Amino acid sequence: MQIKPSASIRQNYNEIAALCKSTGEPVYLTKNGEGDLVVMDIQAFVRREKMLKLREELLAVEEDRLVGRTGTIPEELDSYLESILDEVEHGK
Repeated sequence: MQIKPSASIRQNYNEIAALCKSTGEPVYLTKNGEGDLVVMDIQAFVRREKMLKLREELLAVEEDRLVGRTGTIPEELDSYLESILDEVEHGK
């Protein structure tokens, strides 16, 4: 985890952008010693959003399963999950 003062975004934008891209991790910006903003590479953000969406979908399926609702057969689910993981890995 990288932590930088908020003034560094104005003074060192290119350095912070390169850091985000090279590590794939967010950079936390502080203001007066307190957390203020998080900056991250757009590809990392898109990947994170897709993974969060997948988790939400998996939780919904698990909730349905727990209350006895039927859904897809395991083979269909495997195919669906593989397509989502492929999309996340290859940014499609």
